[in-house]
This record gives sequence, C-alpha cells and structure tokens, in this order.
Amino acid sequence: MTATSETTATPDQAVIYEKIAIIGVGLIGASTALAARRGKLVGHVTACDADPDAVETSRKLGFADEVVGDAKEAVVDADLVIMAVPVGAMGALAELIVPAMKPGAVLTDTGSTKRSVLRDVDPVISDDIHWLPSHPLAGTEHSGPTAGHAHLFDGRYWIVVPRDVPDDVVVRFESFLTGLGSVTERMDADYHDKVLALTSHLPHLIAYTIVSTAVDLETQLKNDVIRFSASGFRDFTRIAASDPVMWRDVFVNNDEAVLEMLQRFSEDLSYLQRAIRWGEKDKLETLFTRTREIRRSIIDAGQD
Repeated sequence: MTATSETTATPDQAVIYEKIAIIGVGLIGASTALAARRGKLVGHVTACDADPDAVETSRKLGFADEVVGDAKEAVVDADLVIMAVPVGAMGALAELIVPAMKPGAVLTDTGSTKRSVLRDVDPVISDDIHWLPSHPLAGTEHSGPTAGHAHLFDGRYWIVVPRDVPDDVVVRFESFLTGLGSVTERMDADYHDKVLALTSHLPHLIAYTIVSTAVDLETQLKNDVIRFSASGFRDFTRIAASDPVMWRDVFVNNDEAVLEMLQRFSEDLSYLQRAIRWGEKDKLETLFTRTREIRRSIIDAGQD
C-alpha cells in the first residue's frame, strides 16, 4: 500500500496543539521540539527523558518549556504525545503513559519499524486515545539532546500509518508535521518496513560490517585505512557512528524484512563478484550506469 495523501508545509502556520509532550530527547525528540517552536505550532512543549543527564542538558538548551524525568507526569493534559525512544522500548512506555493521557489526545511514535511498534503498542491503547504511528525519514549520525536542530525535517518525508482514527484527527496531525517542515505520506506498516529495510536498515548493516572489517585488520593496515580514508569509507564510518541501541532494536524488530533484503543483496553481490573475477567489463559498466541513475533520481526528488 503506497501513499493516499501528500502534503507540504504552508506559511504562517497557526498553533495546532496547545500542549505536546515529547518522550525521549535524542536527535529526533529535540529536533521536533525546536521545529515546533520555530513554526509556533504549539503553546507549550514538555520534554521528558529517563536519563538525568539528558534532562539536565535539555533544560540548559532551553528547547522545551519544561523538562521532566517522569513520563507519566509529562503526558498529563498533553494534546499530542510523541514517543521518540528506541523501538524496543515503545510497548513498555505506552503501557506506562496511556493511562495518564487525557481523553481525545493523540499518541504517536517516531520508530523506524512499524509492525513491531503496532504489535507492542496496540494492546495497551484505550478507546479514548487516538493512536497514530509515524516515522520521520530524517536523521544524522549524531545523538542526544545537543544533536537536535530546527531544520532537521525540512523537505523530508514523515510517514503516517493509518489507523482507525477520525480523518480530521489525522489531518490535524499531518498539519503539525508539515508545520515542522516535513512532507507527509500515509503508508501501510508492512510496506513501510520493507521499504525502510532497503533504504535505511540494510545500508546501516553494511556500514557497520565494513567498519567492523577495518577494525579486525592487522594494526598497520588498519591504521593506514583510517589515515588514508577515501570519501566512500568516510561515508560508511559516518553511518556506522549512529546510535547503537536504536539500531540494535531496529534489526531485532525488523528482522524478516531486513533478512529478505540482505538475501537479495547477497545474490547481487555474488553477480558482481563473478563479473570482476571474469573481467566482464560490459556487465560492470551496465550495473554502474543503472546505479548512477538512482542517485540522480534521489537528487531530483530533493532527498539528497
């Protein structure tokens, strides 16, 4: 199932939610707070994190009106609650905060896998809460509250997974997302996980593997690999510097789709290996020409 709607931000965005609560003040959580305040989309931002150091840092940075360490306290009276935590923690967090949320409030997440989040969160959702899973396709290799910035979502897709929620609630939520700078698109959870397995999860897995290979090289060669790193290897090290807990949870919770894409990648890699071994220049050039076209299409789509 692909998109049913796509929207972009409009100027002079009015306040959409009087109060929002963001649970988790890493890159995504902090950036959401900053973008919401930049766009004047909310009246009050409450941020929350279980890490006391993150709470203290967030208070000093000032991107929220208040920062607390108690998630149940954070969500009281919030019109929108955003769970910006690793996907493996979504279920327990939802079970904790849903009873404290006010009737009619919207609950969303920012997880990179959607089937596992639905599996873990659906059972604890009450009838008076609007549950709208989502995922911003934006990020950097940096993590923590200091990594946040107000323009992280500009021009980037933010996927919304349709649920049994009134359409006006969904439209209001999408207006908030476009106010952050995003382009919204509705997508089925299974389809989302397959797409992200190839476009995000597999590239991270490959990057982690290549950098791990470098780590295992003999000392002199490893030192020279680091010292003479070309742009390709530097790009892999940037990706491999991403939050290890977040990516551990992604691979465990999207294992089926990742393994499917990894198998296809392995088959294509074997084809390339044979072409190199037998000096089949035409096959190599044809492959590289096709892949260059993909890069051009990404640039044309404004997602480079």
